[in-house]
Amino acid sequence: MKILVTGAAGFIGGQLWHTLWKRGDEVVGIDNFSYGNLDNLKFDDHDFGAEVRRMDIRDKAGMLALFEAEKFDVVYNIAGIAPLPDCQSDPVQAIEVNTLGLVNLLEAGRRTGIKQLVQASTNAMYENETEFPTVEGKFNPPTLIYPNTKYCGERFAQSFADTYGMTVTCLRFANVYGPHIDCLRKQPPFVGYMIRELYYDRTPEFHSDGNQRRDYIYVDDLIALALRVVEHPQKGFDAVNVSSNQSYSVRELYAIANRLMGKNIEAKYCPSSHYWAKYPELYGGAYGIKPEILDHEVNKFSQCDNTHAREVYGWQPQVDIETGLGRVIEPRRGCWRDWKSKKASPSGGSCRRRRLMRQSEWSNSSAENCTGNGGRSPHPRAARHLPPQGKAF
Repeated sequence: MKILVTGAAGFIGGQLWHTLWKRGDEVVGIDNFSYGNLDNLKFDDHDFGAEVRRMDIRDKAGMLALFEAEKFDVVYNIAGIAPLPDCQSDPVQAIEVNTLGLVNLLEAGRRTGIKQLVQASTNAMYENETEFPTVEGKFNPPTLIYPNTKYCGERFAQSFADTYGMTVTCLRFANVYGPHIDCLRKQPPFVGYMIRELYYDRTPEFHSDGNQRRDYIYVDDLIALALRVVEHPQKGFDAVNVSSNQSYSVRELYAIANRLMGKNIEAKYCPSSHYWAKYPELYGGAYGIKPEILDHEVNKFSQCDNTHAREVYGWQPQVDIETGLGRVIEPRRGCWRDWKSKKASPSGGSCRRRRLMRQSEWSNSSAENCTGNGGRSPHPRAARHLPPQGKAF
């Protein structure tokens, strides 16, 4: 099977590509590297760095030319802009990538006859839901820019399916975690931030009371479902929750991570307003974002019903939260890197994804040491994104 993976140099896209490659599929991976990194393409058994193509899904003509040349059977669209500050401060770019980029792929697929497009969607579109666990077909529309770009994208996906007879499957991801998660960017995922601070023996700052609950899904379980929806396609449009159907609070996850890492560091819980203060771009212009909207984003609850995925696609999540966090933390499989390379390029340099800092180095390291002091060339993401003291929800 010939498959296109967009966003191929991201946390999820890279691991999907690797899984498809191991299965024997012919895969073309593209990424514009606005968020992707070559380090996400380095695996023990293969390095996809020389194979990834620098392309942008916003390039309508480029996408059509690629589809006409390659004759893809299946397209996985994993490309997108997700961080709330990025989407809220530049809504036009978020719409161009998350919504219009998808439409470009749908149209190229329509013209060239792809068998199926699988879209990376999100359970963030359930942000205003009050009934849990949330099912795919019944929820209140979202408010924020990011979930609306995905929500609108799904409406176009359904339109292409209904009017042209295409098969389009939208996977609504819960909070995804696992090895390779980006722990170092300015606004890392909660799991990455939590583990990073514990490794540095720092006190993490969570900007809430820690009682809000979210649904988490391990990346291998997500990829397993991404494969299942292609192996057992449902004609037309389908939306599928990719979730554990369980929720965990910040306090619960932090307690598990503390125990697994042999730490006893008490977290600091702060008002949510302190967190957003480091993103002044959210308040720029004549109309800044409403404080109550940001407060709701921090404290919202999420839990998604996965009955549809289980009954229609025969899928069941296999990795429980404690096992999954253990795999992120485990030195040989976790999210940390060895920063001993002599050079670091913007796209990943010579850092090896699977070679990680020794535990003794972690215990003696500070954030400043990991940003290039002492003659070390830093991991590129550490250089760009690792602050002296990180903060998260």
